[in-house]
Amino acid sequence: MTALPVTPDDIAAARARIAGRVRRTPMLADPVLSARLGVPVLMKAEHLQETGAFKLRGATNAVLSLAPDALSRGVVTASTGNHGRALAHAARLAGTRAVVCLSRLVPQNKVAAIRDLGAEVRIVGASQDEAMVEVARAVCDEGLTEIAPFDDAAVVAGQGTIGLEIAEDAPDATTILVPLSGGGLIAGIAVAVKALRPGTRIVGVTMESGAAMIASLAAGAPVEVEETASLADSLGGGVGLKNRVTFPICRALVDETVLLTEAEIAEGMRHLAAQGHVVEGAAAVGTAALLAGKIHAKALAGSPVVAVLSGGNVDPALHARIVAGANTAEAA
Repeated sequence: MTALPVTPDDIAAARARIAGRVRRTPMLADPVLSARLGVPVLMKAEHLQETGAFKLRGATNAVLSLAPDALSRGVVTASTGNHGRALAHAARLAGTRAVVCLSRLVPQNKVAAIRDLGAEVRIVGASQDEAMVEVARAVCDEGLTEIAPFDDAAVVAGQGTIGLEIAEDAPDATTILVPLSGGGLIAGIAVAVKALRPGTRIVGVTMESGAAMIASLAAGAPVEVEETASLADSLGGGVGLKNRVTFPICRALVDETVLLTEAEIAEGMRHLAAQGHVVEGAAAVGTAALLAGKIHAKALAGSPVVAVLSGGNVDPALHARIVAGANTAEAA
């Protein structure tokens, strides 16, 4: 494998480091979609993770990797919600201060959950990029240690432990559908899985509006995009113009990307809800891509496909509206 910022050894070390602090989430079957497509459709249930999303793995590994002096000063991050909640949880267990900077687009249920874990919340601007400006100020003026939501080798290594579990629990899977935002989740999974099963196809799935990593891959370098409201709010935000970890990994290891409409994401949420899985829009994108026929048939030729259900921290009122038939985040 070409030298990359995160290695399989880093992921193995992360697995040992976070053992006992995060859940080994189950691999579940989607019998309805399996019957419809004629191939086994499996779901990696990270929505059942402690704090309700995969982010706990990366945040925990990053916090536990800090030198004592850095840890004692406290940690800060920008987040679309789930990473902030994970960092608040990990910081509380480590006995240190956590500051989480959020944009106005972050749903209130996620803001409340972060505060409930004892973190200081700062609402800044209308995008994650604007929240990152406050992070930089807090690092400079307050001496806090930044734990980036995705572009951090320790965070990516932590997320990569999901890939190890997928390889163990679904060894015959030839396609893995991964929610794609800043790239921390898909980068970690790709490094882990490609090292063990190089032929596995890694597919990044995201919403049509504000797909920062896809735009950056197309441009050949990180670019800025406008952040807008979406059912997949956890996938919002840029990749960072100085991205040093996730962009090169995604460029090297992601085989395909897929864009979804808001209506397609909503349909994915409804499909999962009918089977008892309450997930946020970002977690439903893999399922939605299958339902919409956006995964090439050749990739599903008899082999299992895995969709990563990345989180379940959806606003209950919004989820109820989607299940009732609404198709957008603003639907009344």
